[in-house]
Amino acid sequence: MGTENAAGTFPRVQRLDAAQMLAAVREITGIKLVVSGALEGGQVGAARVRWPDDGHESVLKWRPDFTVGAMRAGPVAALEALRARGYPGPATELVVQVGTAVVTVQELLPGNTIDVLDEQQFDQVLALNAKHVGALAGRPDVPCNVMYLRHDGPGYCLHEPLRRFSARTAELDRRIRAVGDASDERLQGFDVVHQDFHPGNMLTLGGDVTGVVDWDGAGRGDAGFDLVTLRFAVHLAGAERRVVERLDALLDALPEDVLRVAWAHMSLRMTDWAIRHFPSYEVGTWVDLAAERL
Repeated sequence: MGTENAAGTFPRVQRLDAAQMLAAVREITGIKLVVSGALEGGQVGAARVRWPDDGHESVLKWRPDFTVGAMRAGPVAALEALRARGYPGPATELVVQVGTAVVTVQELLPGNTIDVLDEQQFDQVLALNAKHVGALAGRPDVPCNVMYLRHDGPGYCLHEPLRRFSARTAELDRRIRAVGDASDERLQGFDVVHQDFHPGNMLTLGGDVTGVVDWDGAGRGDAGFDLVTLRFAVHLAGAERRVVERLDALLDALPEDVLRVAWAHMSLRMTDWAIRHFPSYEVGTWVDLAAERL
């Protein structure tokens, strides 16, 4: 328990092999995309690719253990609903099934990821989050995001690492499961939920937010979930103090059932991820944050 790094016991998530994915895409579609560069950030990986016809660049991503049908019905549909509202999200240019994974190619948006979220940018981020609200009205066909409070998620939100890592994480898992037993496993609603709404997925130029990327987990639910995700993302660093204070005040105003379920999900997601991917001394920071509202 509490080993230097638990990844040897609990496997890390597999990262994108861009060359292998492009070879498969070429065989399936005949499209000869080529890798033009790497993209920093993210745990699963992404790559810049160039199209053979006009040479424009795009972003290659993949999602293991998923289908094209599910990708189009969930993440792509959610993103397109926002783009119809003028939201700065990338256009989806290609979706291909490669074995048990889905490969997507999306528009390369201008800008750089945010290192420290300041108040001016935060105001813009809140305006973007407001566009999520009601964007899927009348769209029950878009699936609600699952919270995985009682059972494992697909490669993330795993419960076993928490049960085995330490007494504190085992107790946290018990509390998370208790929330799941008393709640719906899906946050209901007709808002778009990005699912990974944090500064590393937000782009800026000259202080203005120019886009939001990484929509692979998007679906339907309550837009308040993304504010909880943002709060976890800026826990250790990444935002001015005043931004964190304002964000906490917004969370205080969320409906209790939304906040409780979203906080339990993010507590599970970040603690499990830390156990499997980060040095073990970092795990306690996520348990501490989880305890603030769970």
